[in-house]
Amino acid sequence: MRRLPVERDPRRPLDPPPALRGLPPMTRLEMADGHLGWLATTLDAARAVLGDPRFSARQELKHPAIRSSVAVAGSGRPAPPGFFATTDPPEHTRYRRLLTGQFTVRRMRLLEPRIERIAADHLDAMAAAGPPADLVTAYALPIPSMVICELLGVPYADHDFFQERSRELVTPGGDAAGANADLHAYLAELVRRKRAEPGDDLISGLTGELADDELANVAVILLVAGHETTANMLALGVLALLTSGLTYEEGAEEELLRWLSILHLGAPSRAALEDVEVAGVRVAKGETVALSLPMINRDPAFFTAPDTLDPARPDARRHLAFGHGVHQCLGQQLARNELRIGYRALFEHFPDLRLAVPATEVPLRQDAVVFGVGRLPVTWNSRISSG
Repeated sequence: MRRLPVERDPRRPLDPPPALRGLPPMTRLEMADGHLGWLATTLDAARAVLGDPRFSARQELKHPAIRSSVAVAGSGRPAPPGFFATTDPPEHTRYRRLLTGQFTVRRMRLLEPRIERIAADHLDAMAAAGPPADLVTAYALPIPSMVICELLGVPYADHDFFQERSRELVTPGGDAAGANADLHAYLAELVRRKRAEPGDDLISGLTGELADDELANVAVILLVAGHETTANMLALGVLALLTSGLTYEEGAEEELLRWLSILHLGAPSRAALEDVEVAGVRVAKGETVALSLPMINRDPAFFTAPDTLDPARPDARRHLAFGHGVHQCLGQQLARNELRIGYRALFEHFPDLRLAVPATEVPLRQDAVVFGVGRLPVTWNSRISSG
C-alpha cells in the first residue's frame, strides 16, 4: 500500500473503503508528506499504540496520513500552549487533571435535563414548521452547540461564527490558520471578560489555573470538538438507522459509534519515540502510526458479524471511537448523553421519521476529518407526531 485509501463504495457509503479490507494489523503507509509510516487496522494493534508511552501525540513529531487543516501550528511545529490533545505527559497530565474536574460524571448527569429540554424545544419547532426539515440545521447541530456553549460560558448567539470557523478547521483545504486565529481571538477576549466577571461555567472555573492564552486554546479545542463530532454523529446515526430499516433502542448509540467511526481519516495517530514492536513489526523511532478506526471498530476478532449494524449488540462498547489510553476523549460521557437523549427523543417524537430524498442524494462529508452529512432532509406524517 502507498497512501491511505479513502474512496468508499458508493453502494455502501457508510462502510469503510473497500481497499482497507484484508490488510494485516500493521501495514506500511506513505504519509501525505512522503514519509513512510504505518497504518494500524486491528483493535489489539490500536490499543498497543495508544496505550504505550513510547508513542507520542505531539503534533511536531507526527506526519499526517492525509493533507489536513487540523495541525493549527503548521507542519513540524509544536502546538501552542493549551492544545492538550497534542501534548504528552507531564504537560498533558497537568491539563487533563484540571479538565477532568470539570467533566465529572456527576456534572454530566446534572446536564441531562437541560439536554432533554433543548432536544424537546427543537423537536417542537420542527413539528410546528411541518415536514420536511433538514435534520442537521434543525436538530443535530443546535443540540451539542447549545450544550457546549452553556458548559463553557460561550454566548450561543455567536454560534454562526464559531460553527463556520470550526468547519474550516476540520475540512481539508480550509483556512485553518485563519479560522484558528479568529477562534483564539474571540475566546481570548471572552476569557478576559470571565476573569473580570466570572460565572458558573468551565472557562470561569479555570481562570485561576491557566493563563489567558492557554485557556483560550483549551476553549478552542473544547468548543470545536464539543459540537462538531456529536452533531455529525447525531445526523449520520439517523441516516444509518433509516437506511438500514431500523429505529433507535436504548444503548444503540454505542453500536452507532462503533459502526460509523466518524474519525475516519487515519486519526488518531502517534509518533514512535524509540523503536517499538507492534503486532510483529518494528516501528522505527520517528515513524508515525495512523489508526484506521473504521476497520479497528469492525475487527472480527472482537465483534461478531462486524459489518452488521445491530443496535442490540451486547459488546458494542468495546469500540475505540473515544480513543484509548491517557488521551481517551475527555467529553465522552457528555457525548454519550447527547446521543442517547437526542436519538431517543427524535424517534419518540416522530415515530415514522424517514428520508425526504433518496439516500443517494444525501451529501456525505467523506473528505472531512469528521465524517458526516452536509444536510439530511427528513419527513414524517405530522398526524402521528407525538408532539
